[in-house]
Amino acid sequence: MNKLIGIFILLSSFCFGQKTEEDLVKQTVEKLFAGMKNADSEMIESVFAETVIMQTIAKDGSVKTQNIKDFIISISALPKGDADERITFQGIHIDGTLASVFTPYEFYYKGNFSHCGANSFQLVKQNDVWKIQYLIDTRRKDCKK
Repeated sequence: MNKLIGIFILLSSFCFGQKTEEDLVKQTVEKLFAGMKNADSEMIESVFAETVIMQTIAKDGSVKTQNIKDFIISISALPKGDADERITFQGIHIDGTLASVFTPYEFYYKGNFSHCGANSFQLVKQNDVWKIQYLIDTRRKDCKK
């Protein structure tokens, strides 16, 4: 009987330890911001698909595309802790190998509030790993605190 209980506990802990697809998608997005905060170019680069597109919507509504390599170089050149983007997950939708994530954020530079907005991510699952394929954001100063 004790062996049966032990096996049940072992199997139960294994089942509860499994990450859902939503958890894995969140983990990819969180890894981007951890990489930014730690100025870790390898960590940042690891979350992006090879053909990633990164864009920002300007105040006038125009869309500006940023070169991903330039972004990685600029963030990794900062001292550790200077780039701190604090996000909240507002929506995650998954269909097979496609995920869509919406995250409002506040960005702090060197500990001081800089701007806020929202990120919209499109992720693809490639070789069992979620990668950011597309990222577009808004940026503004008028944020509700």
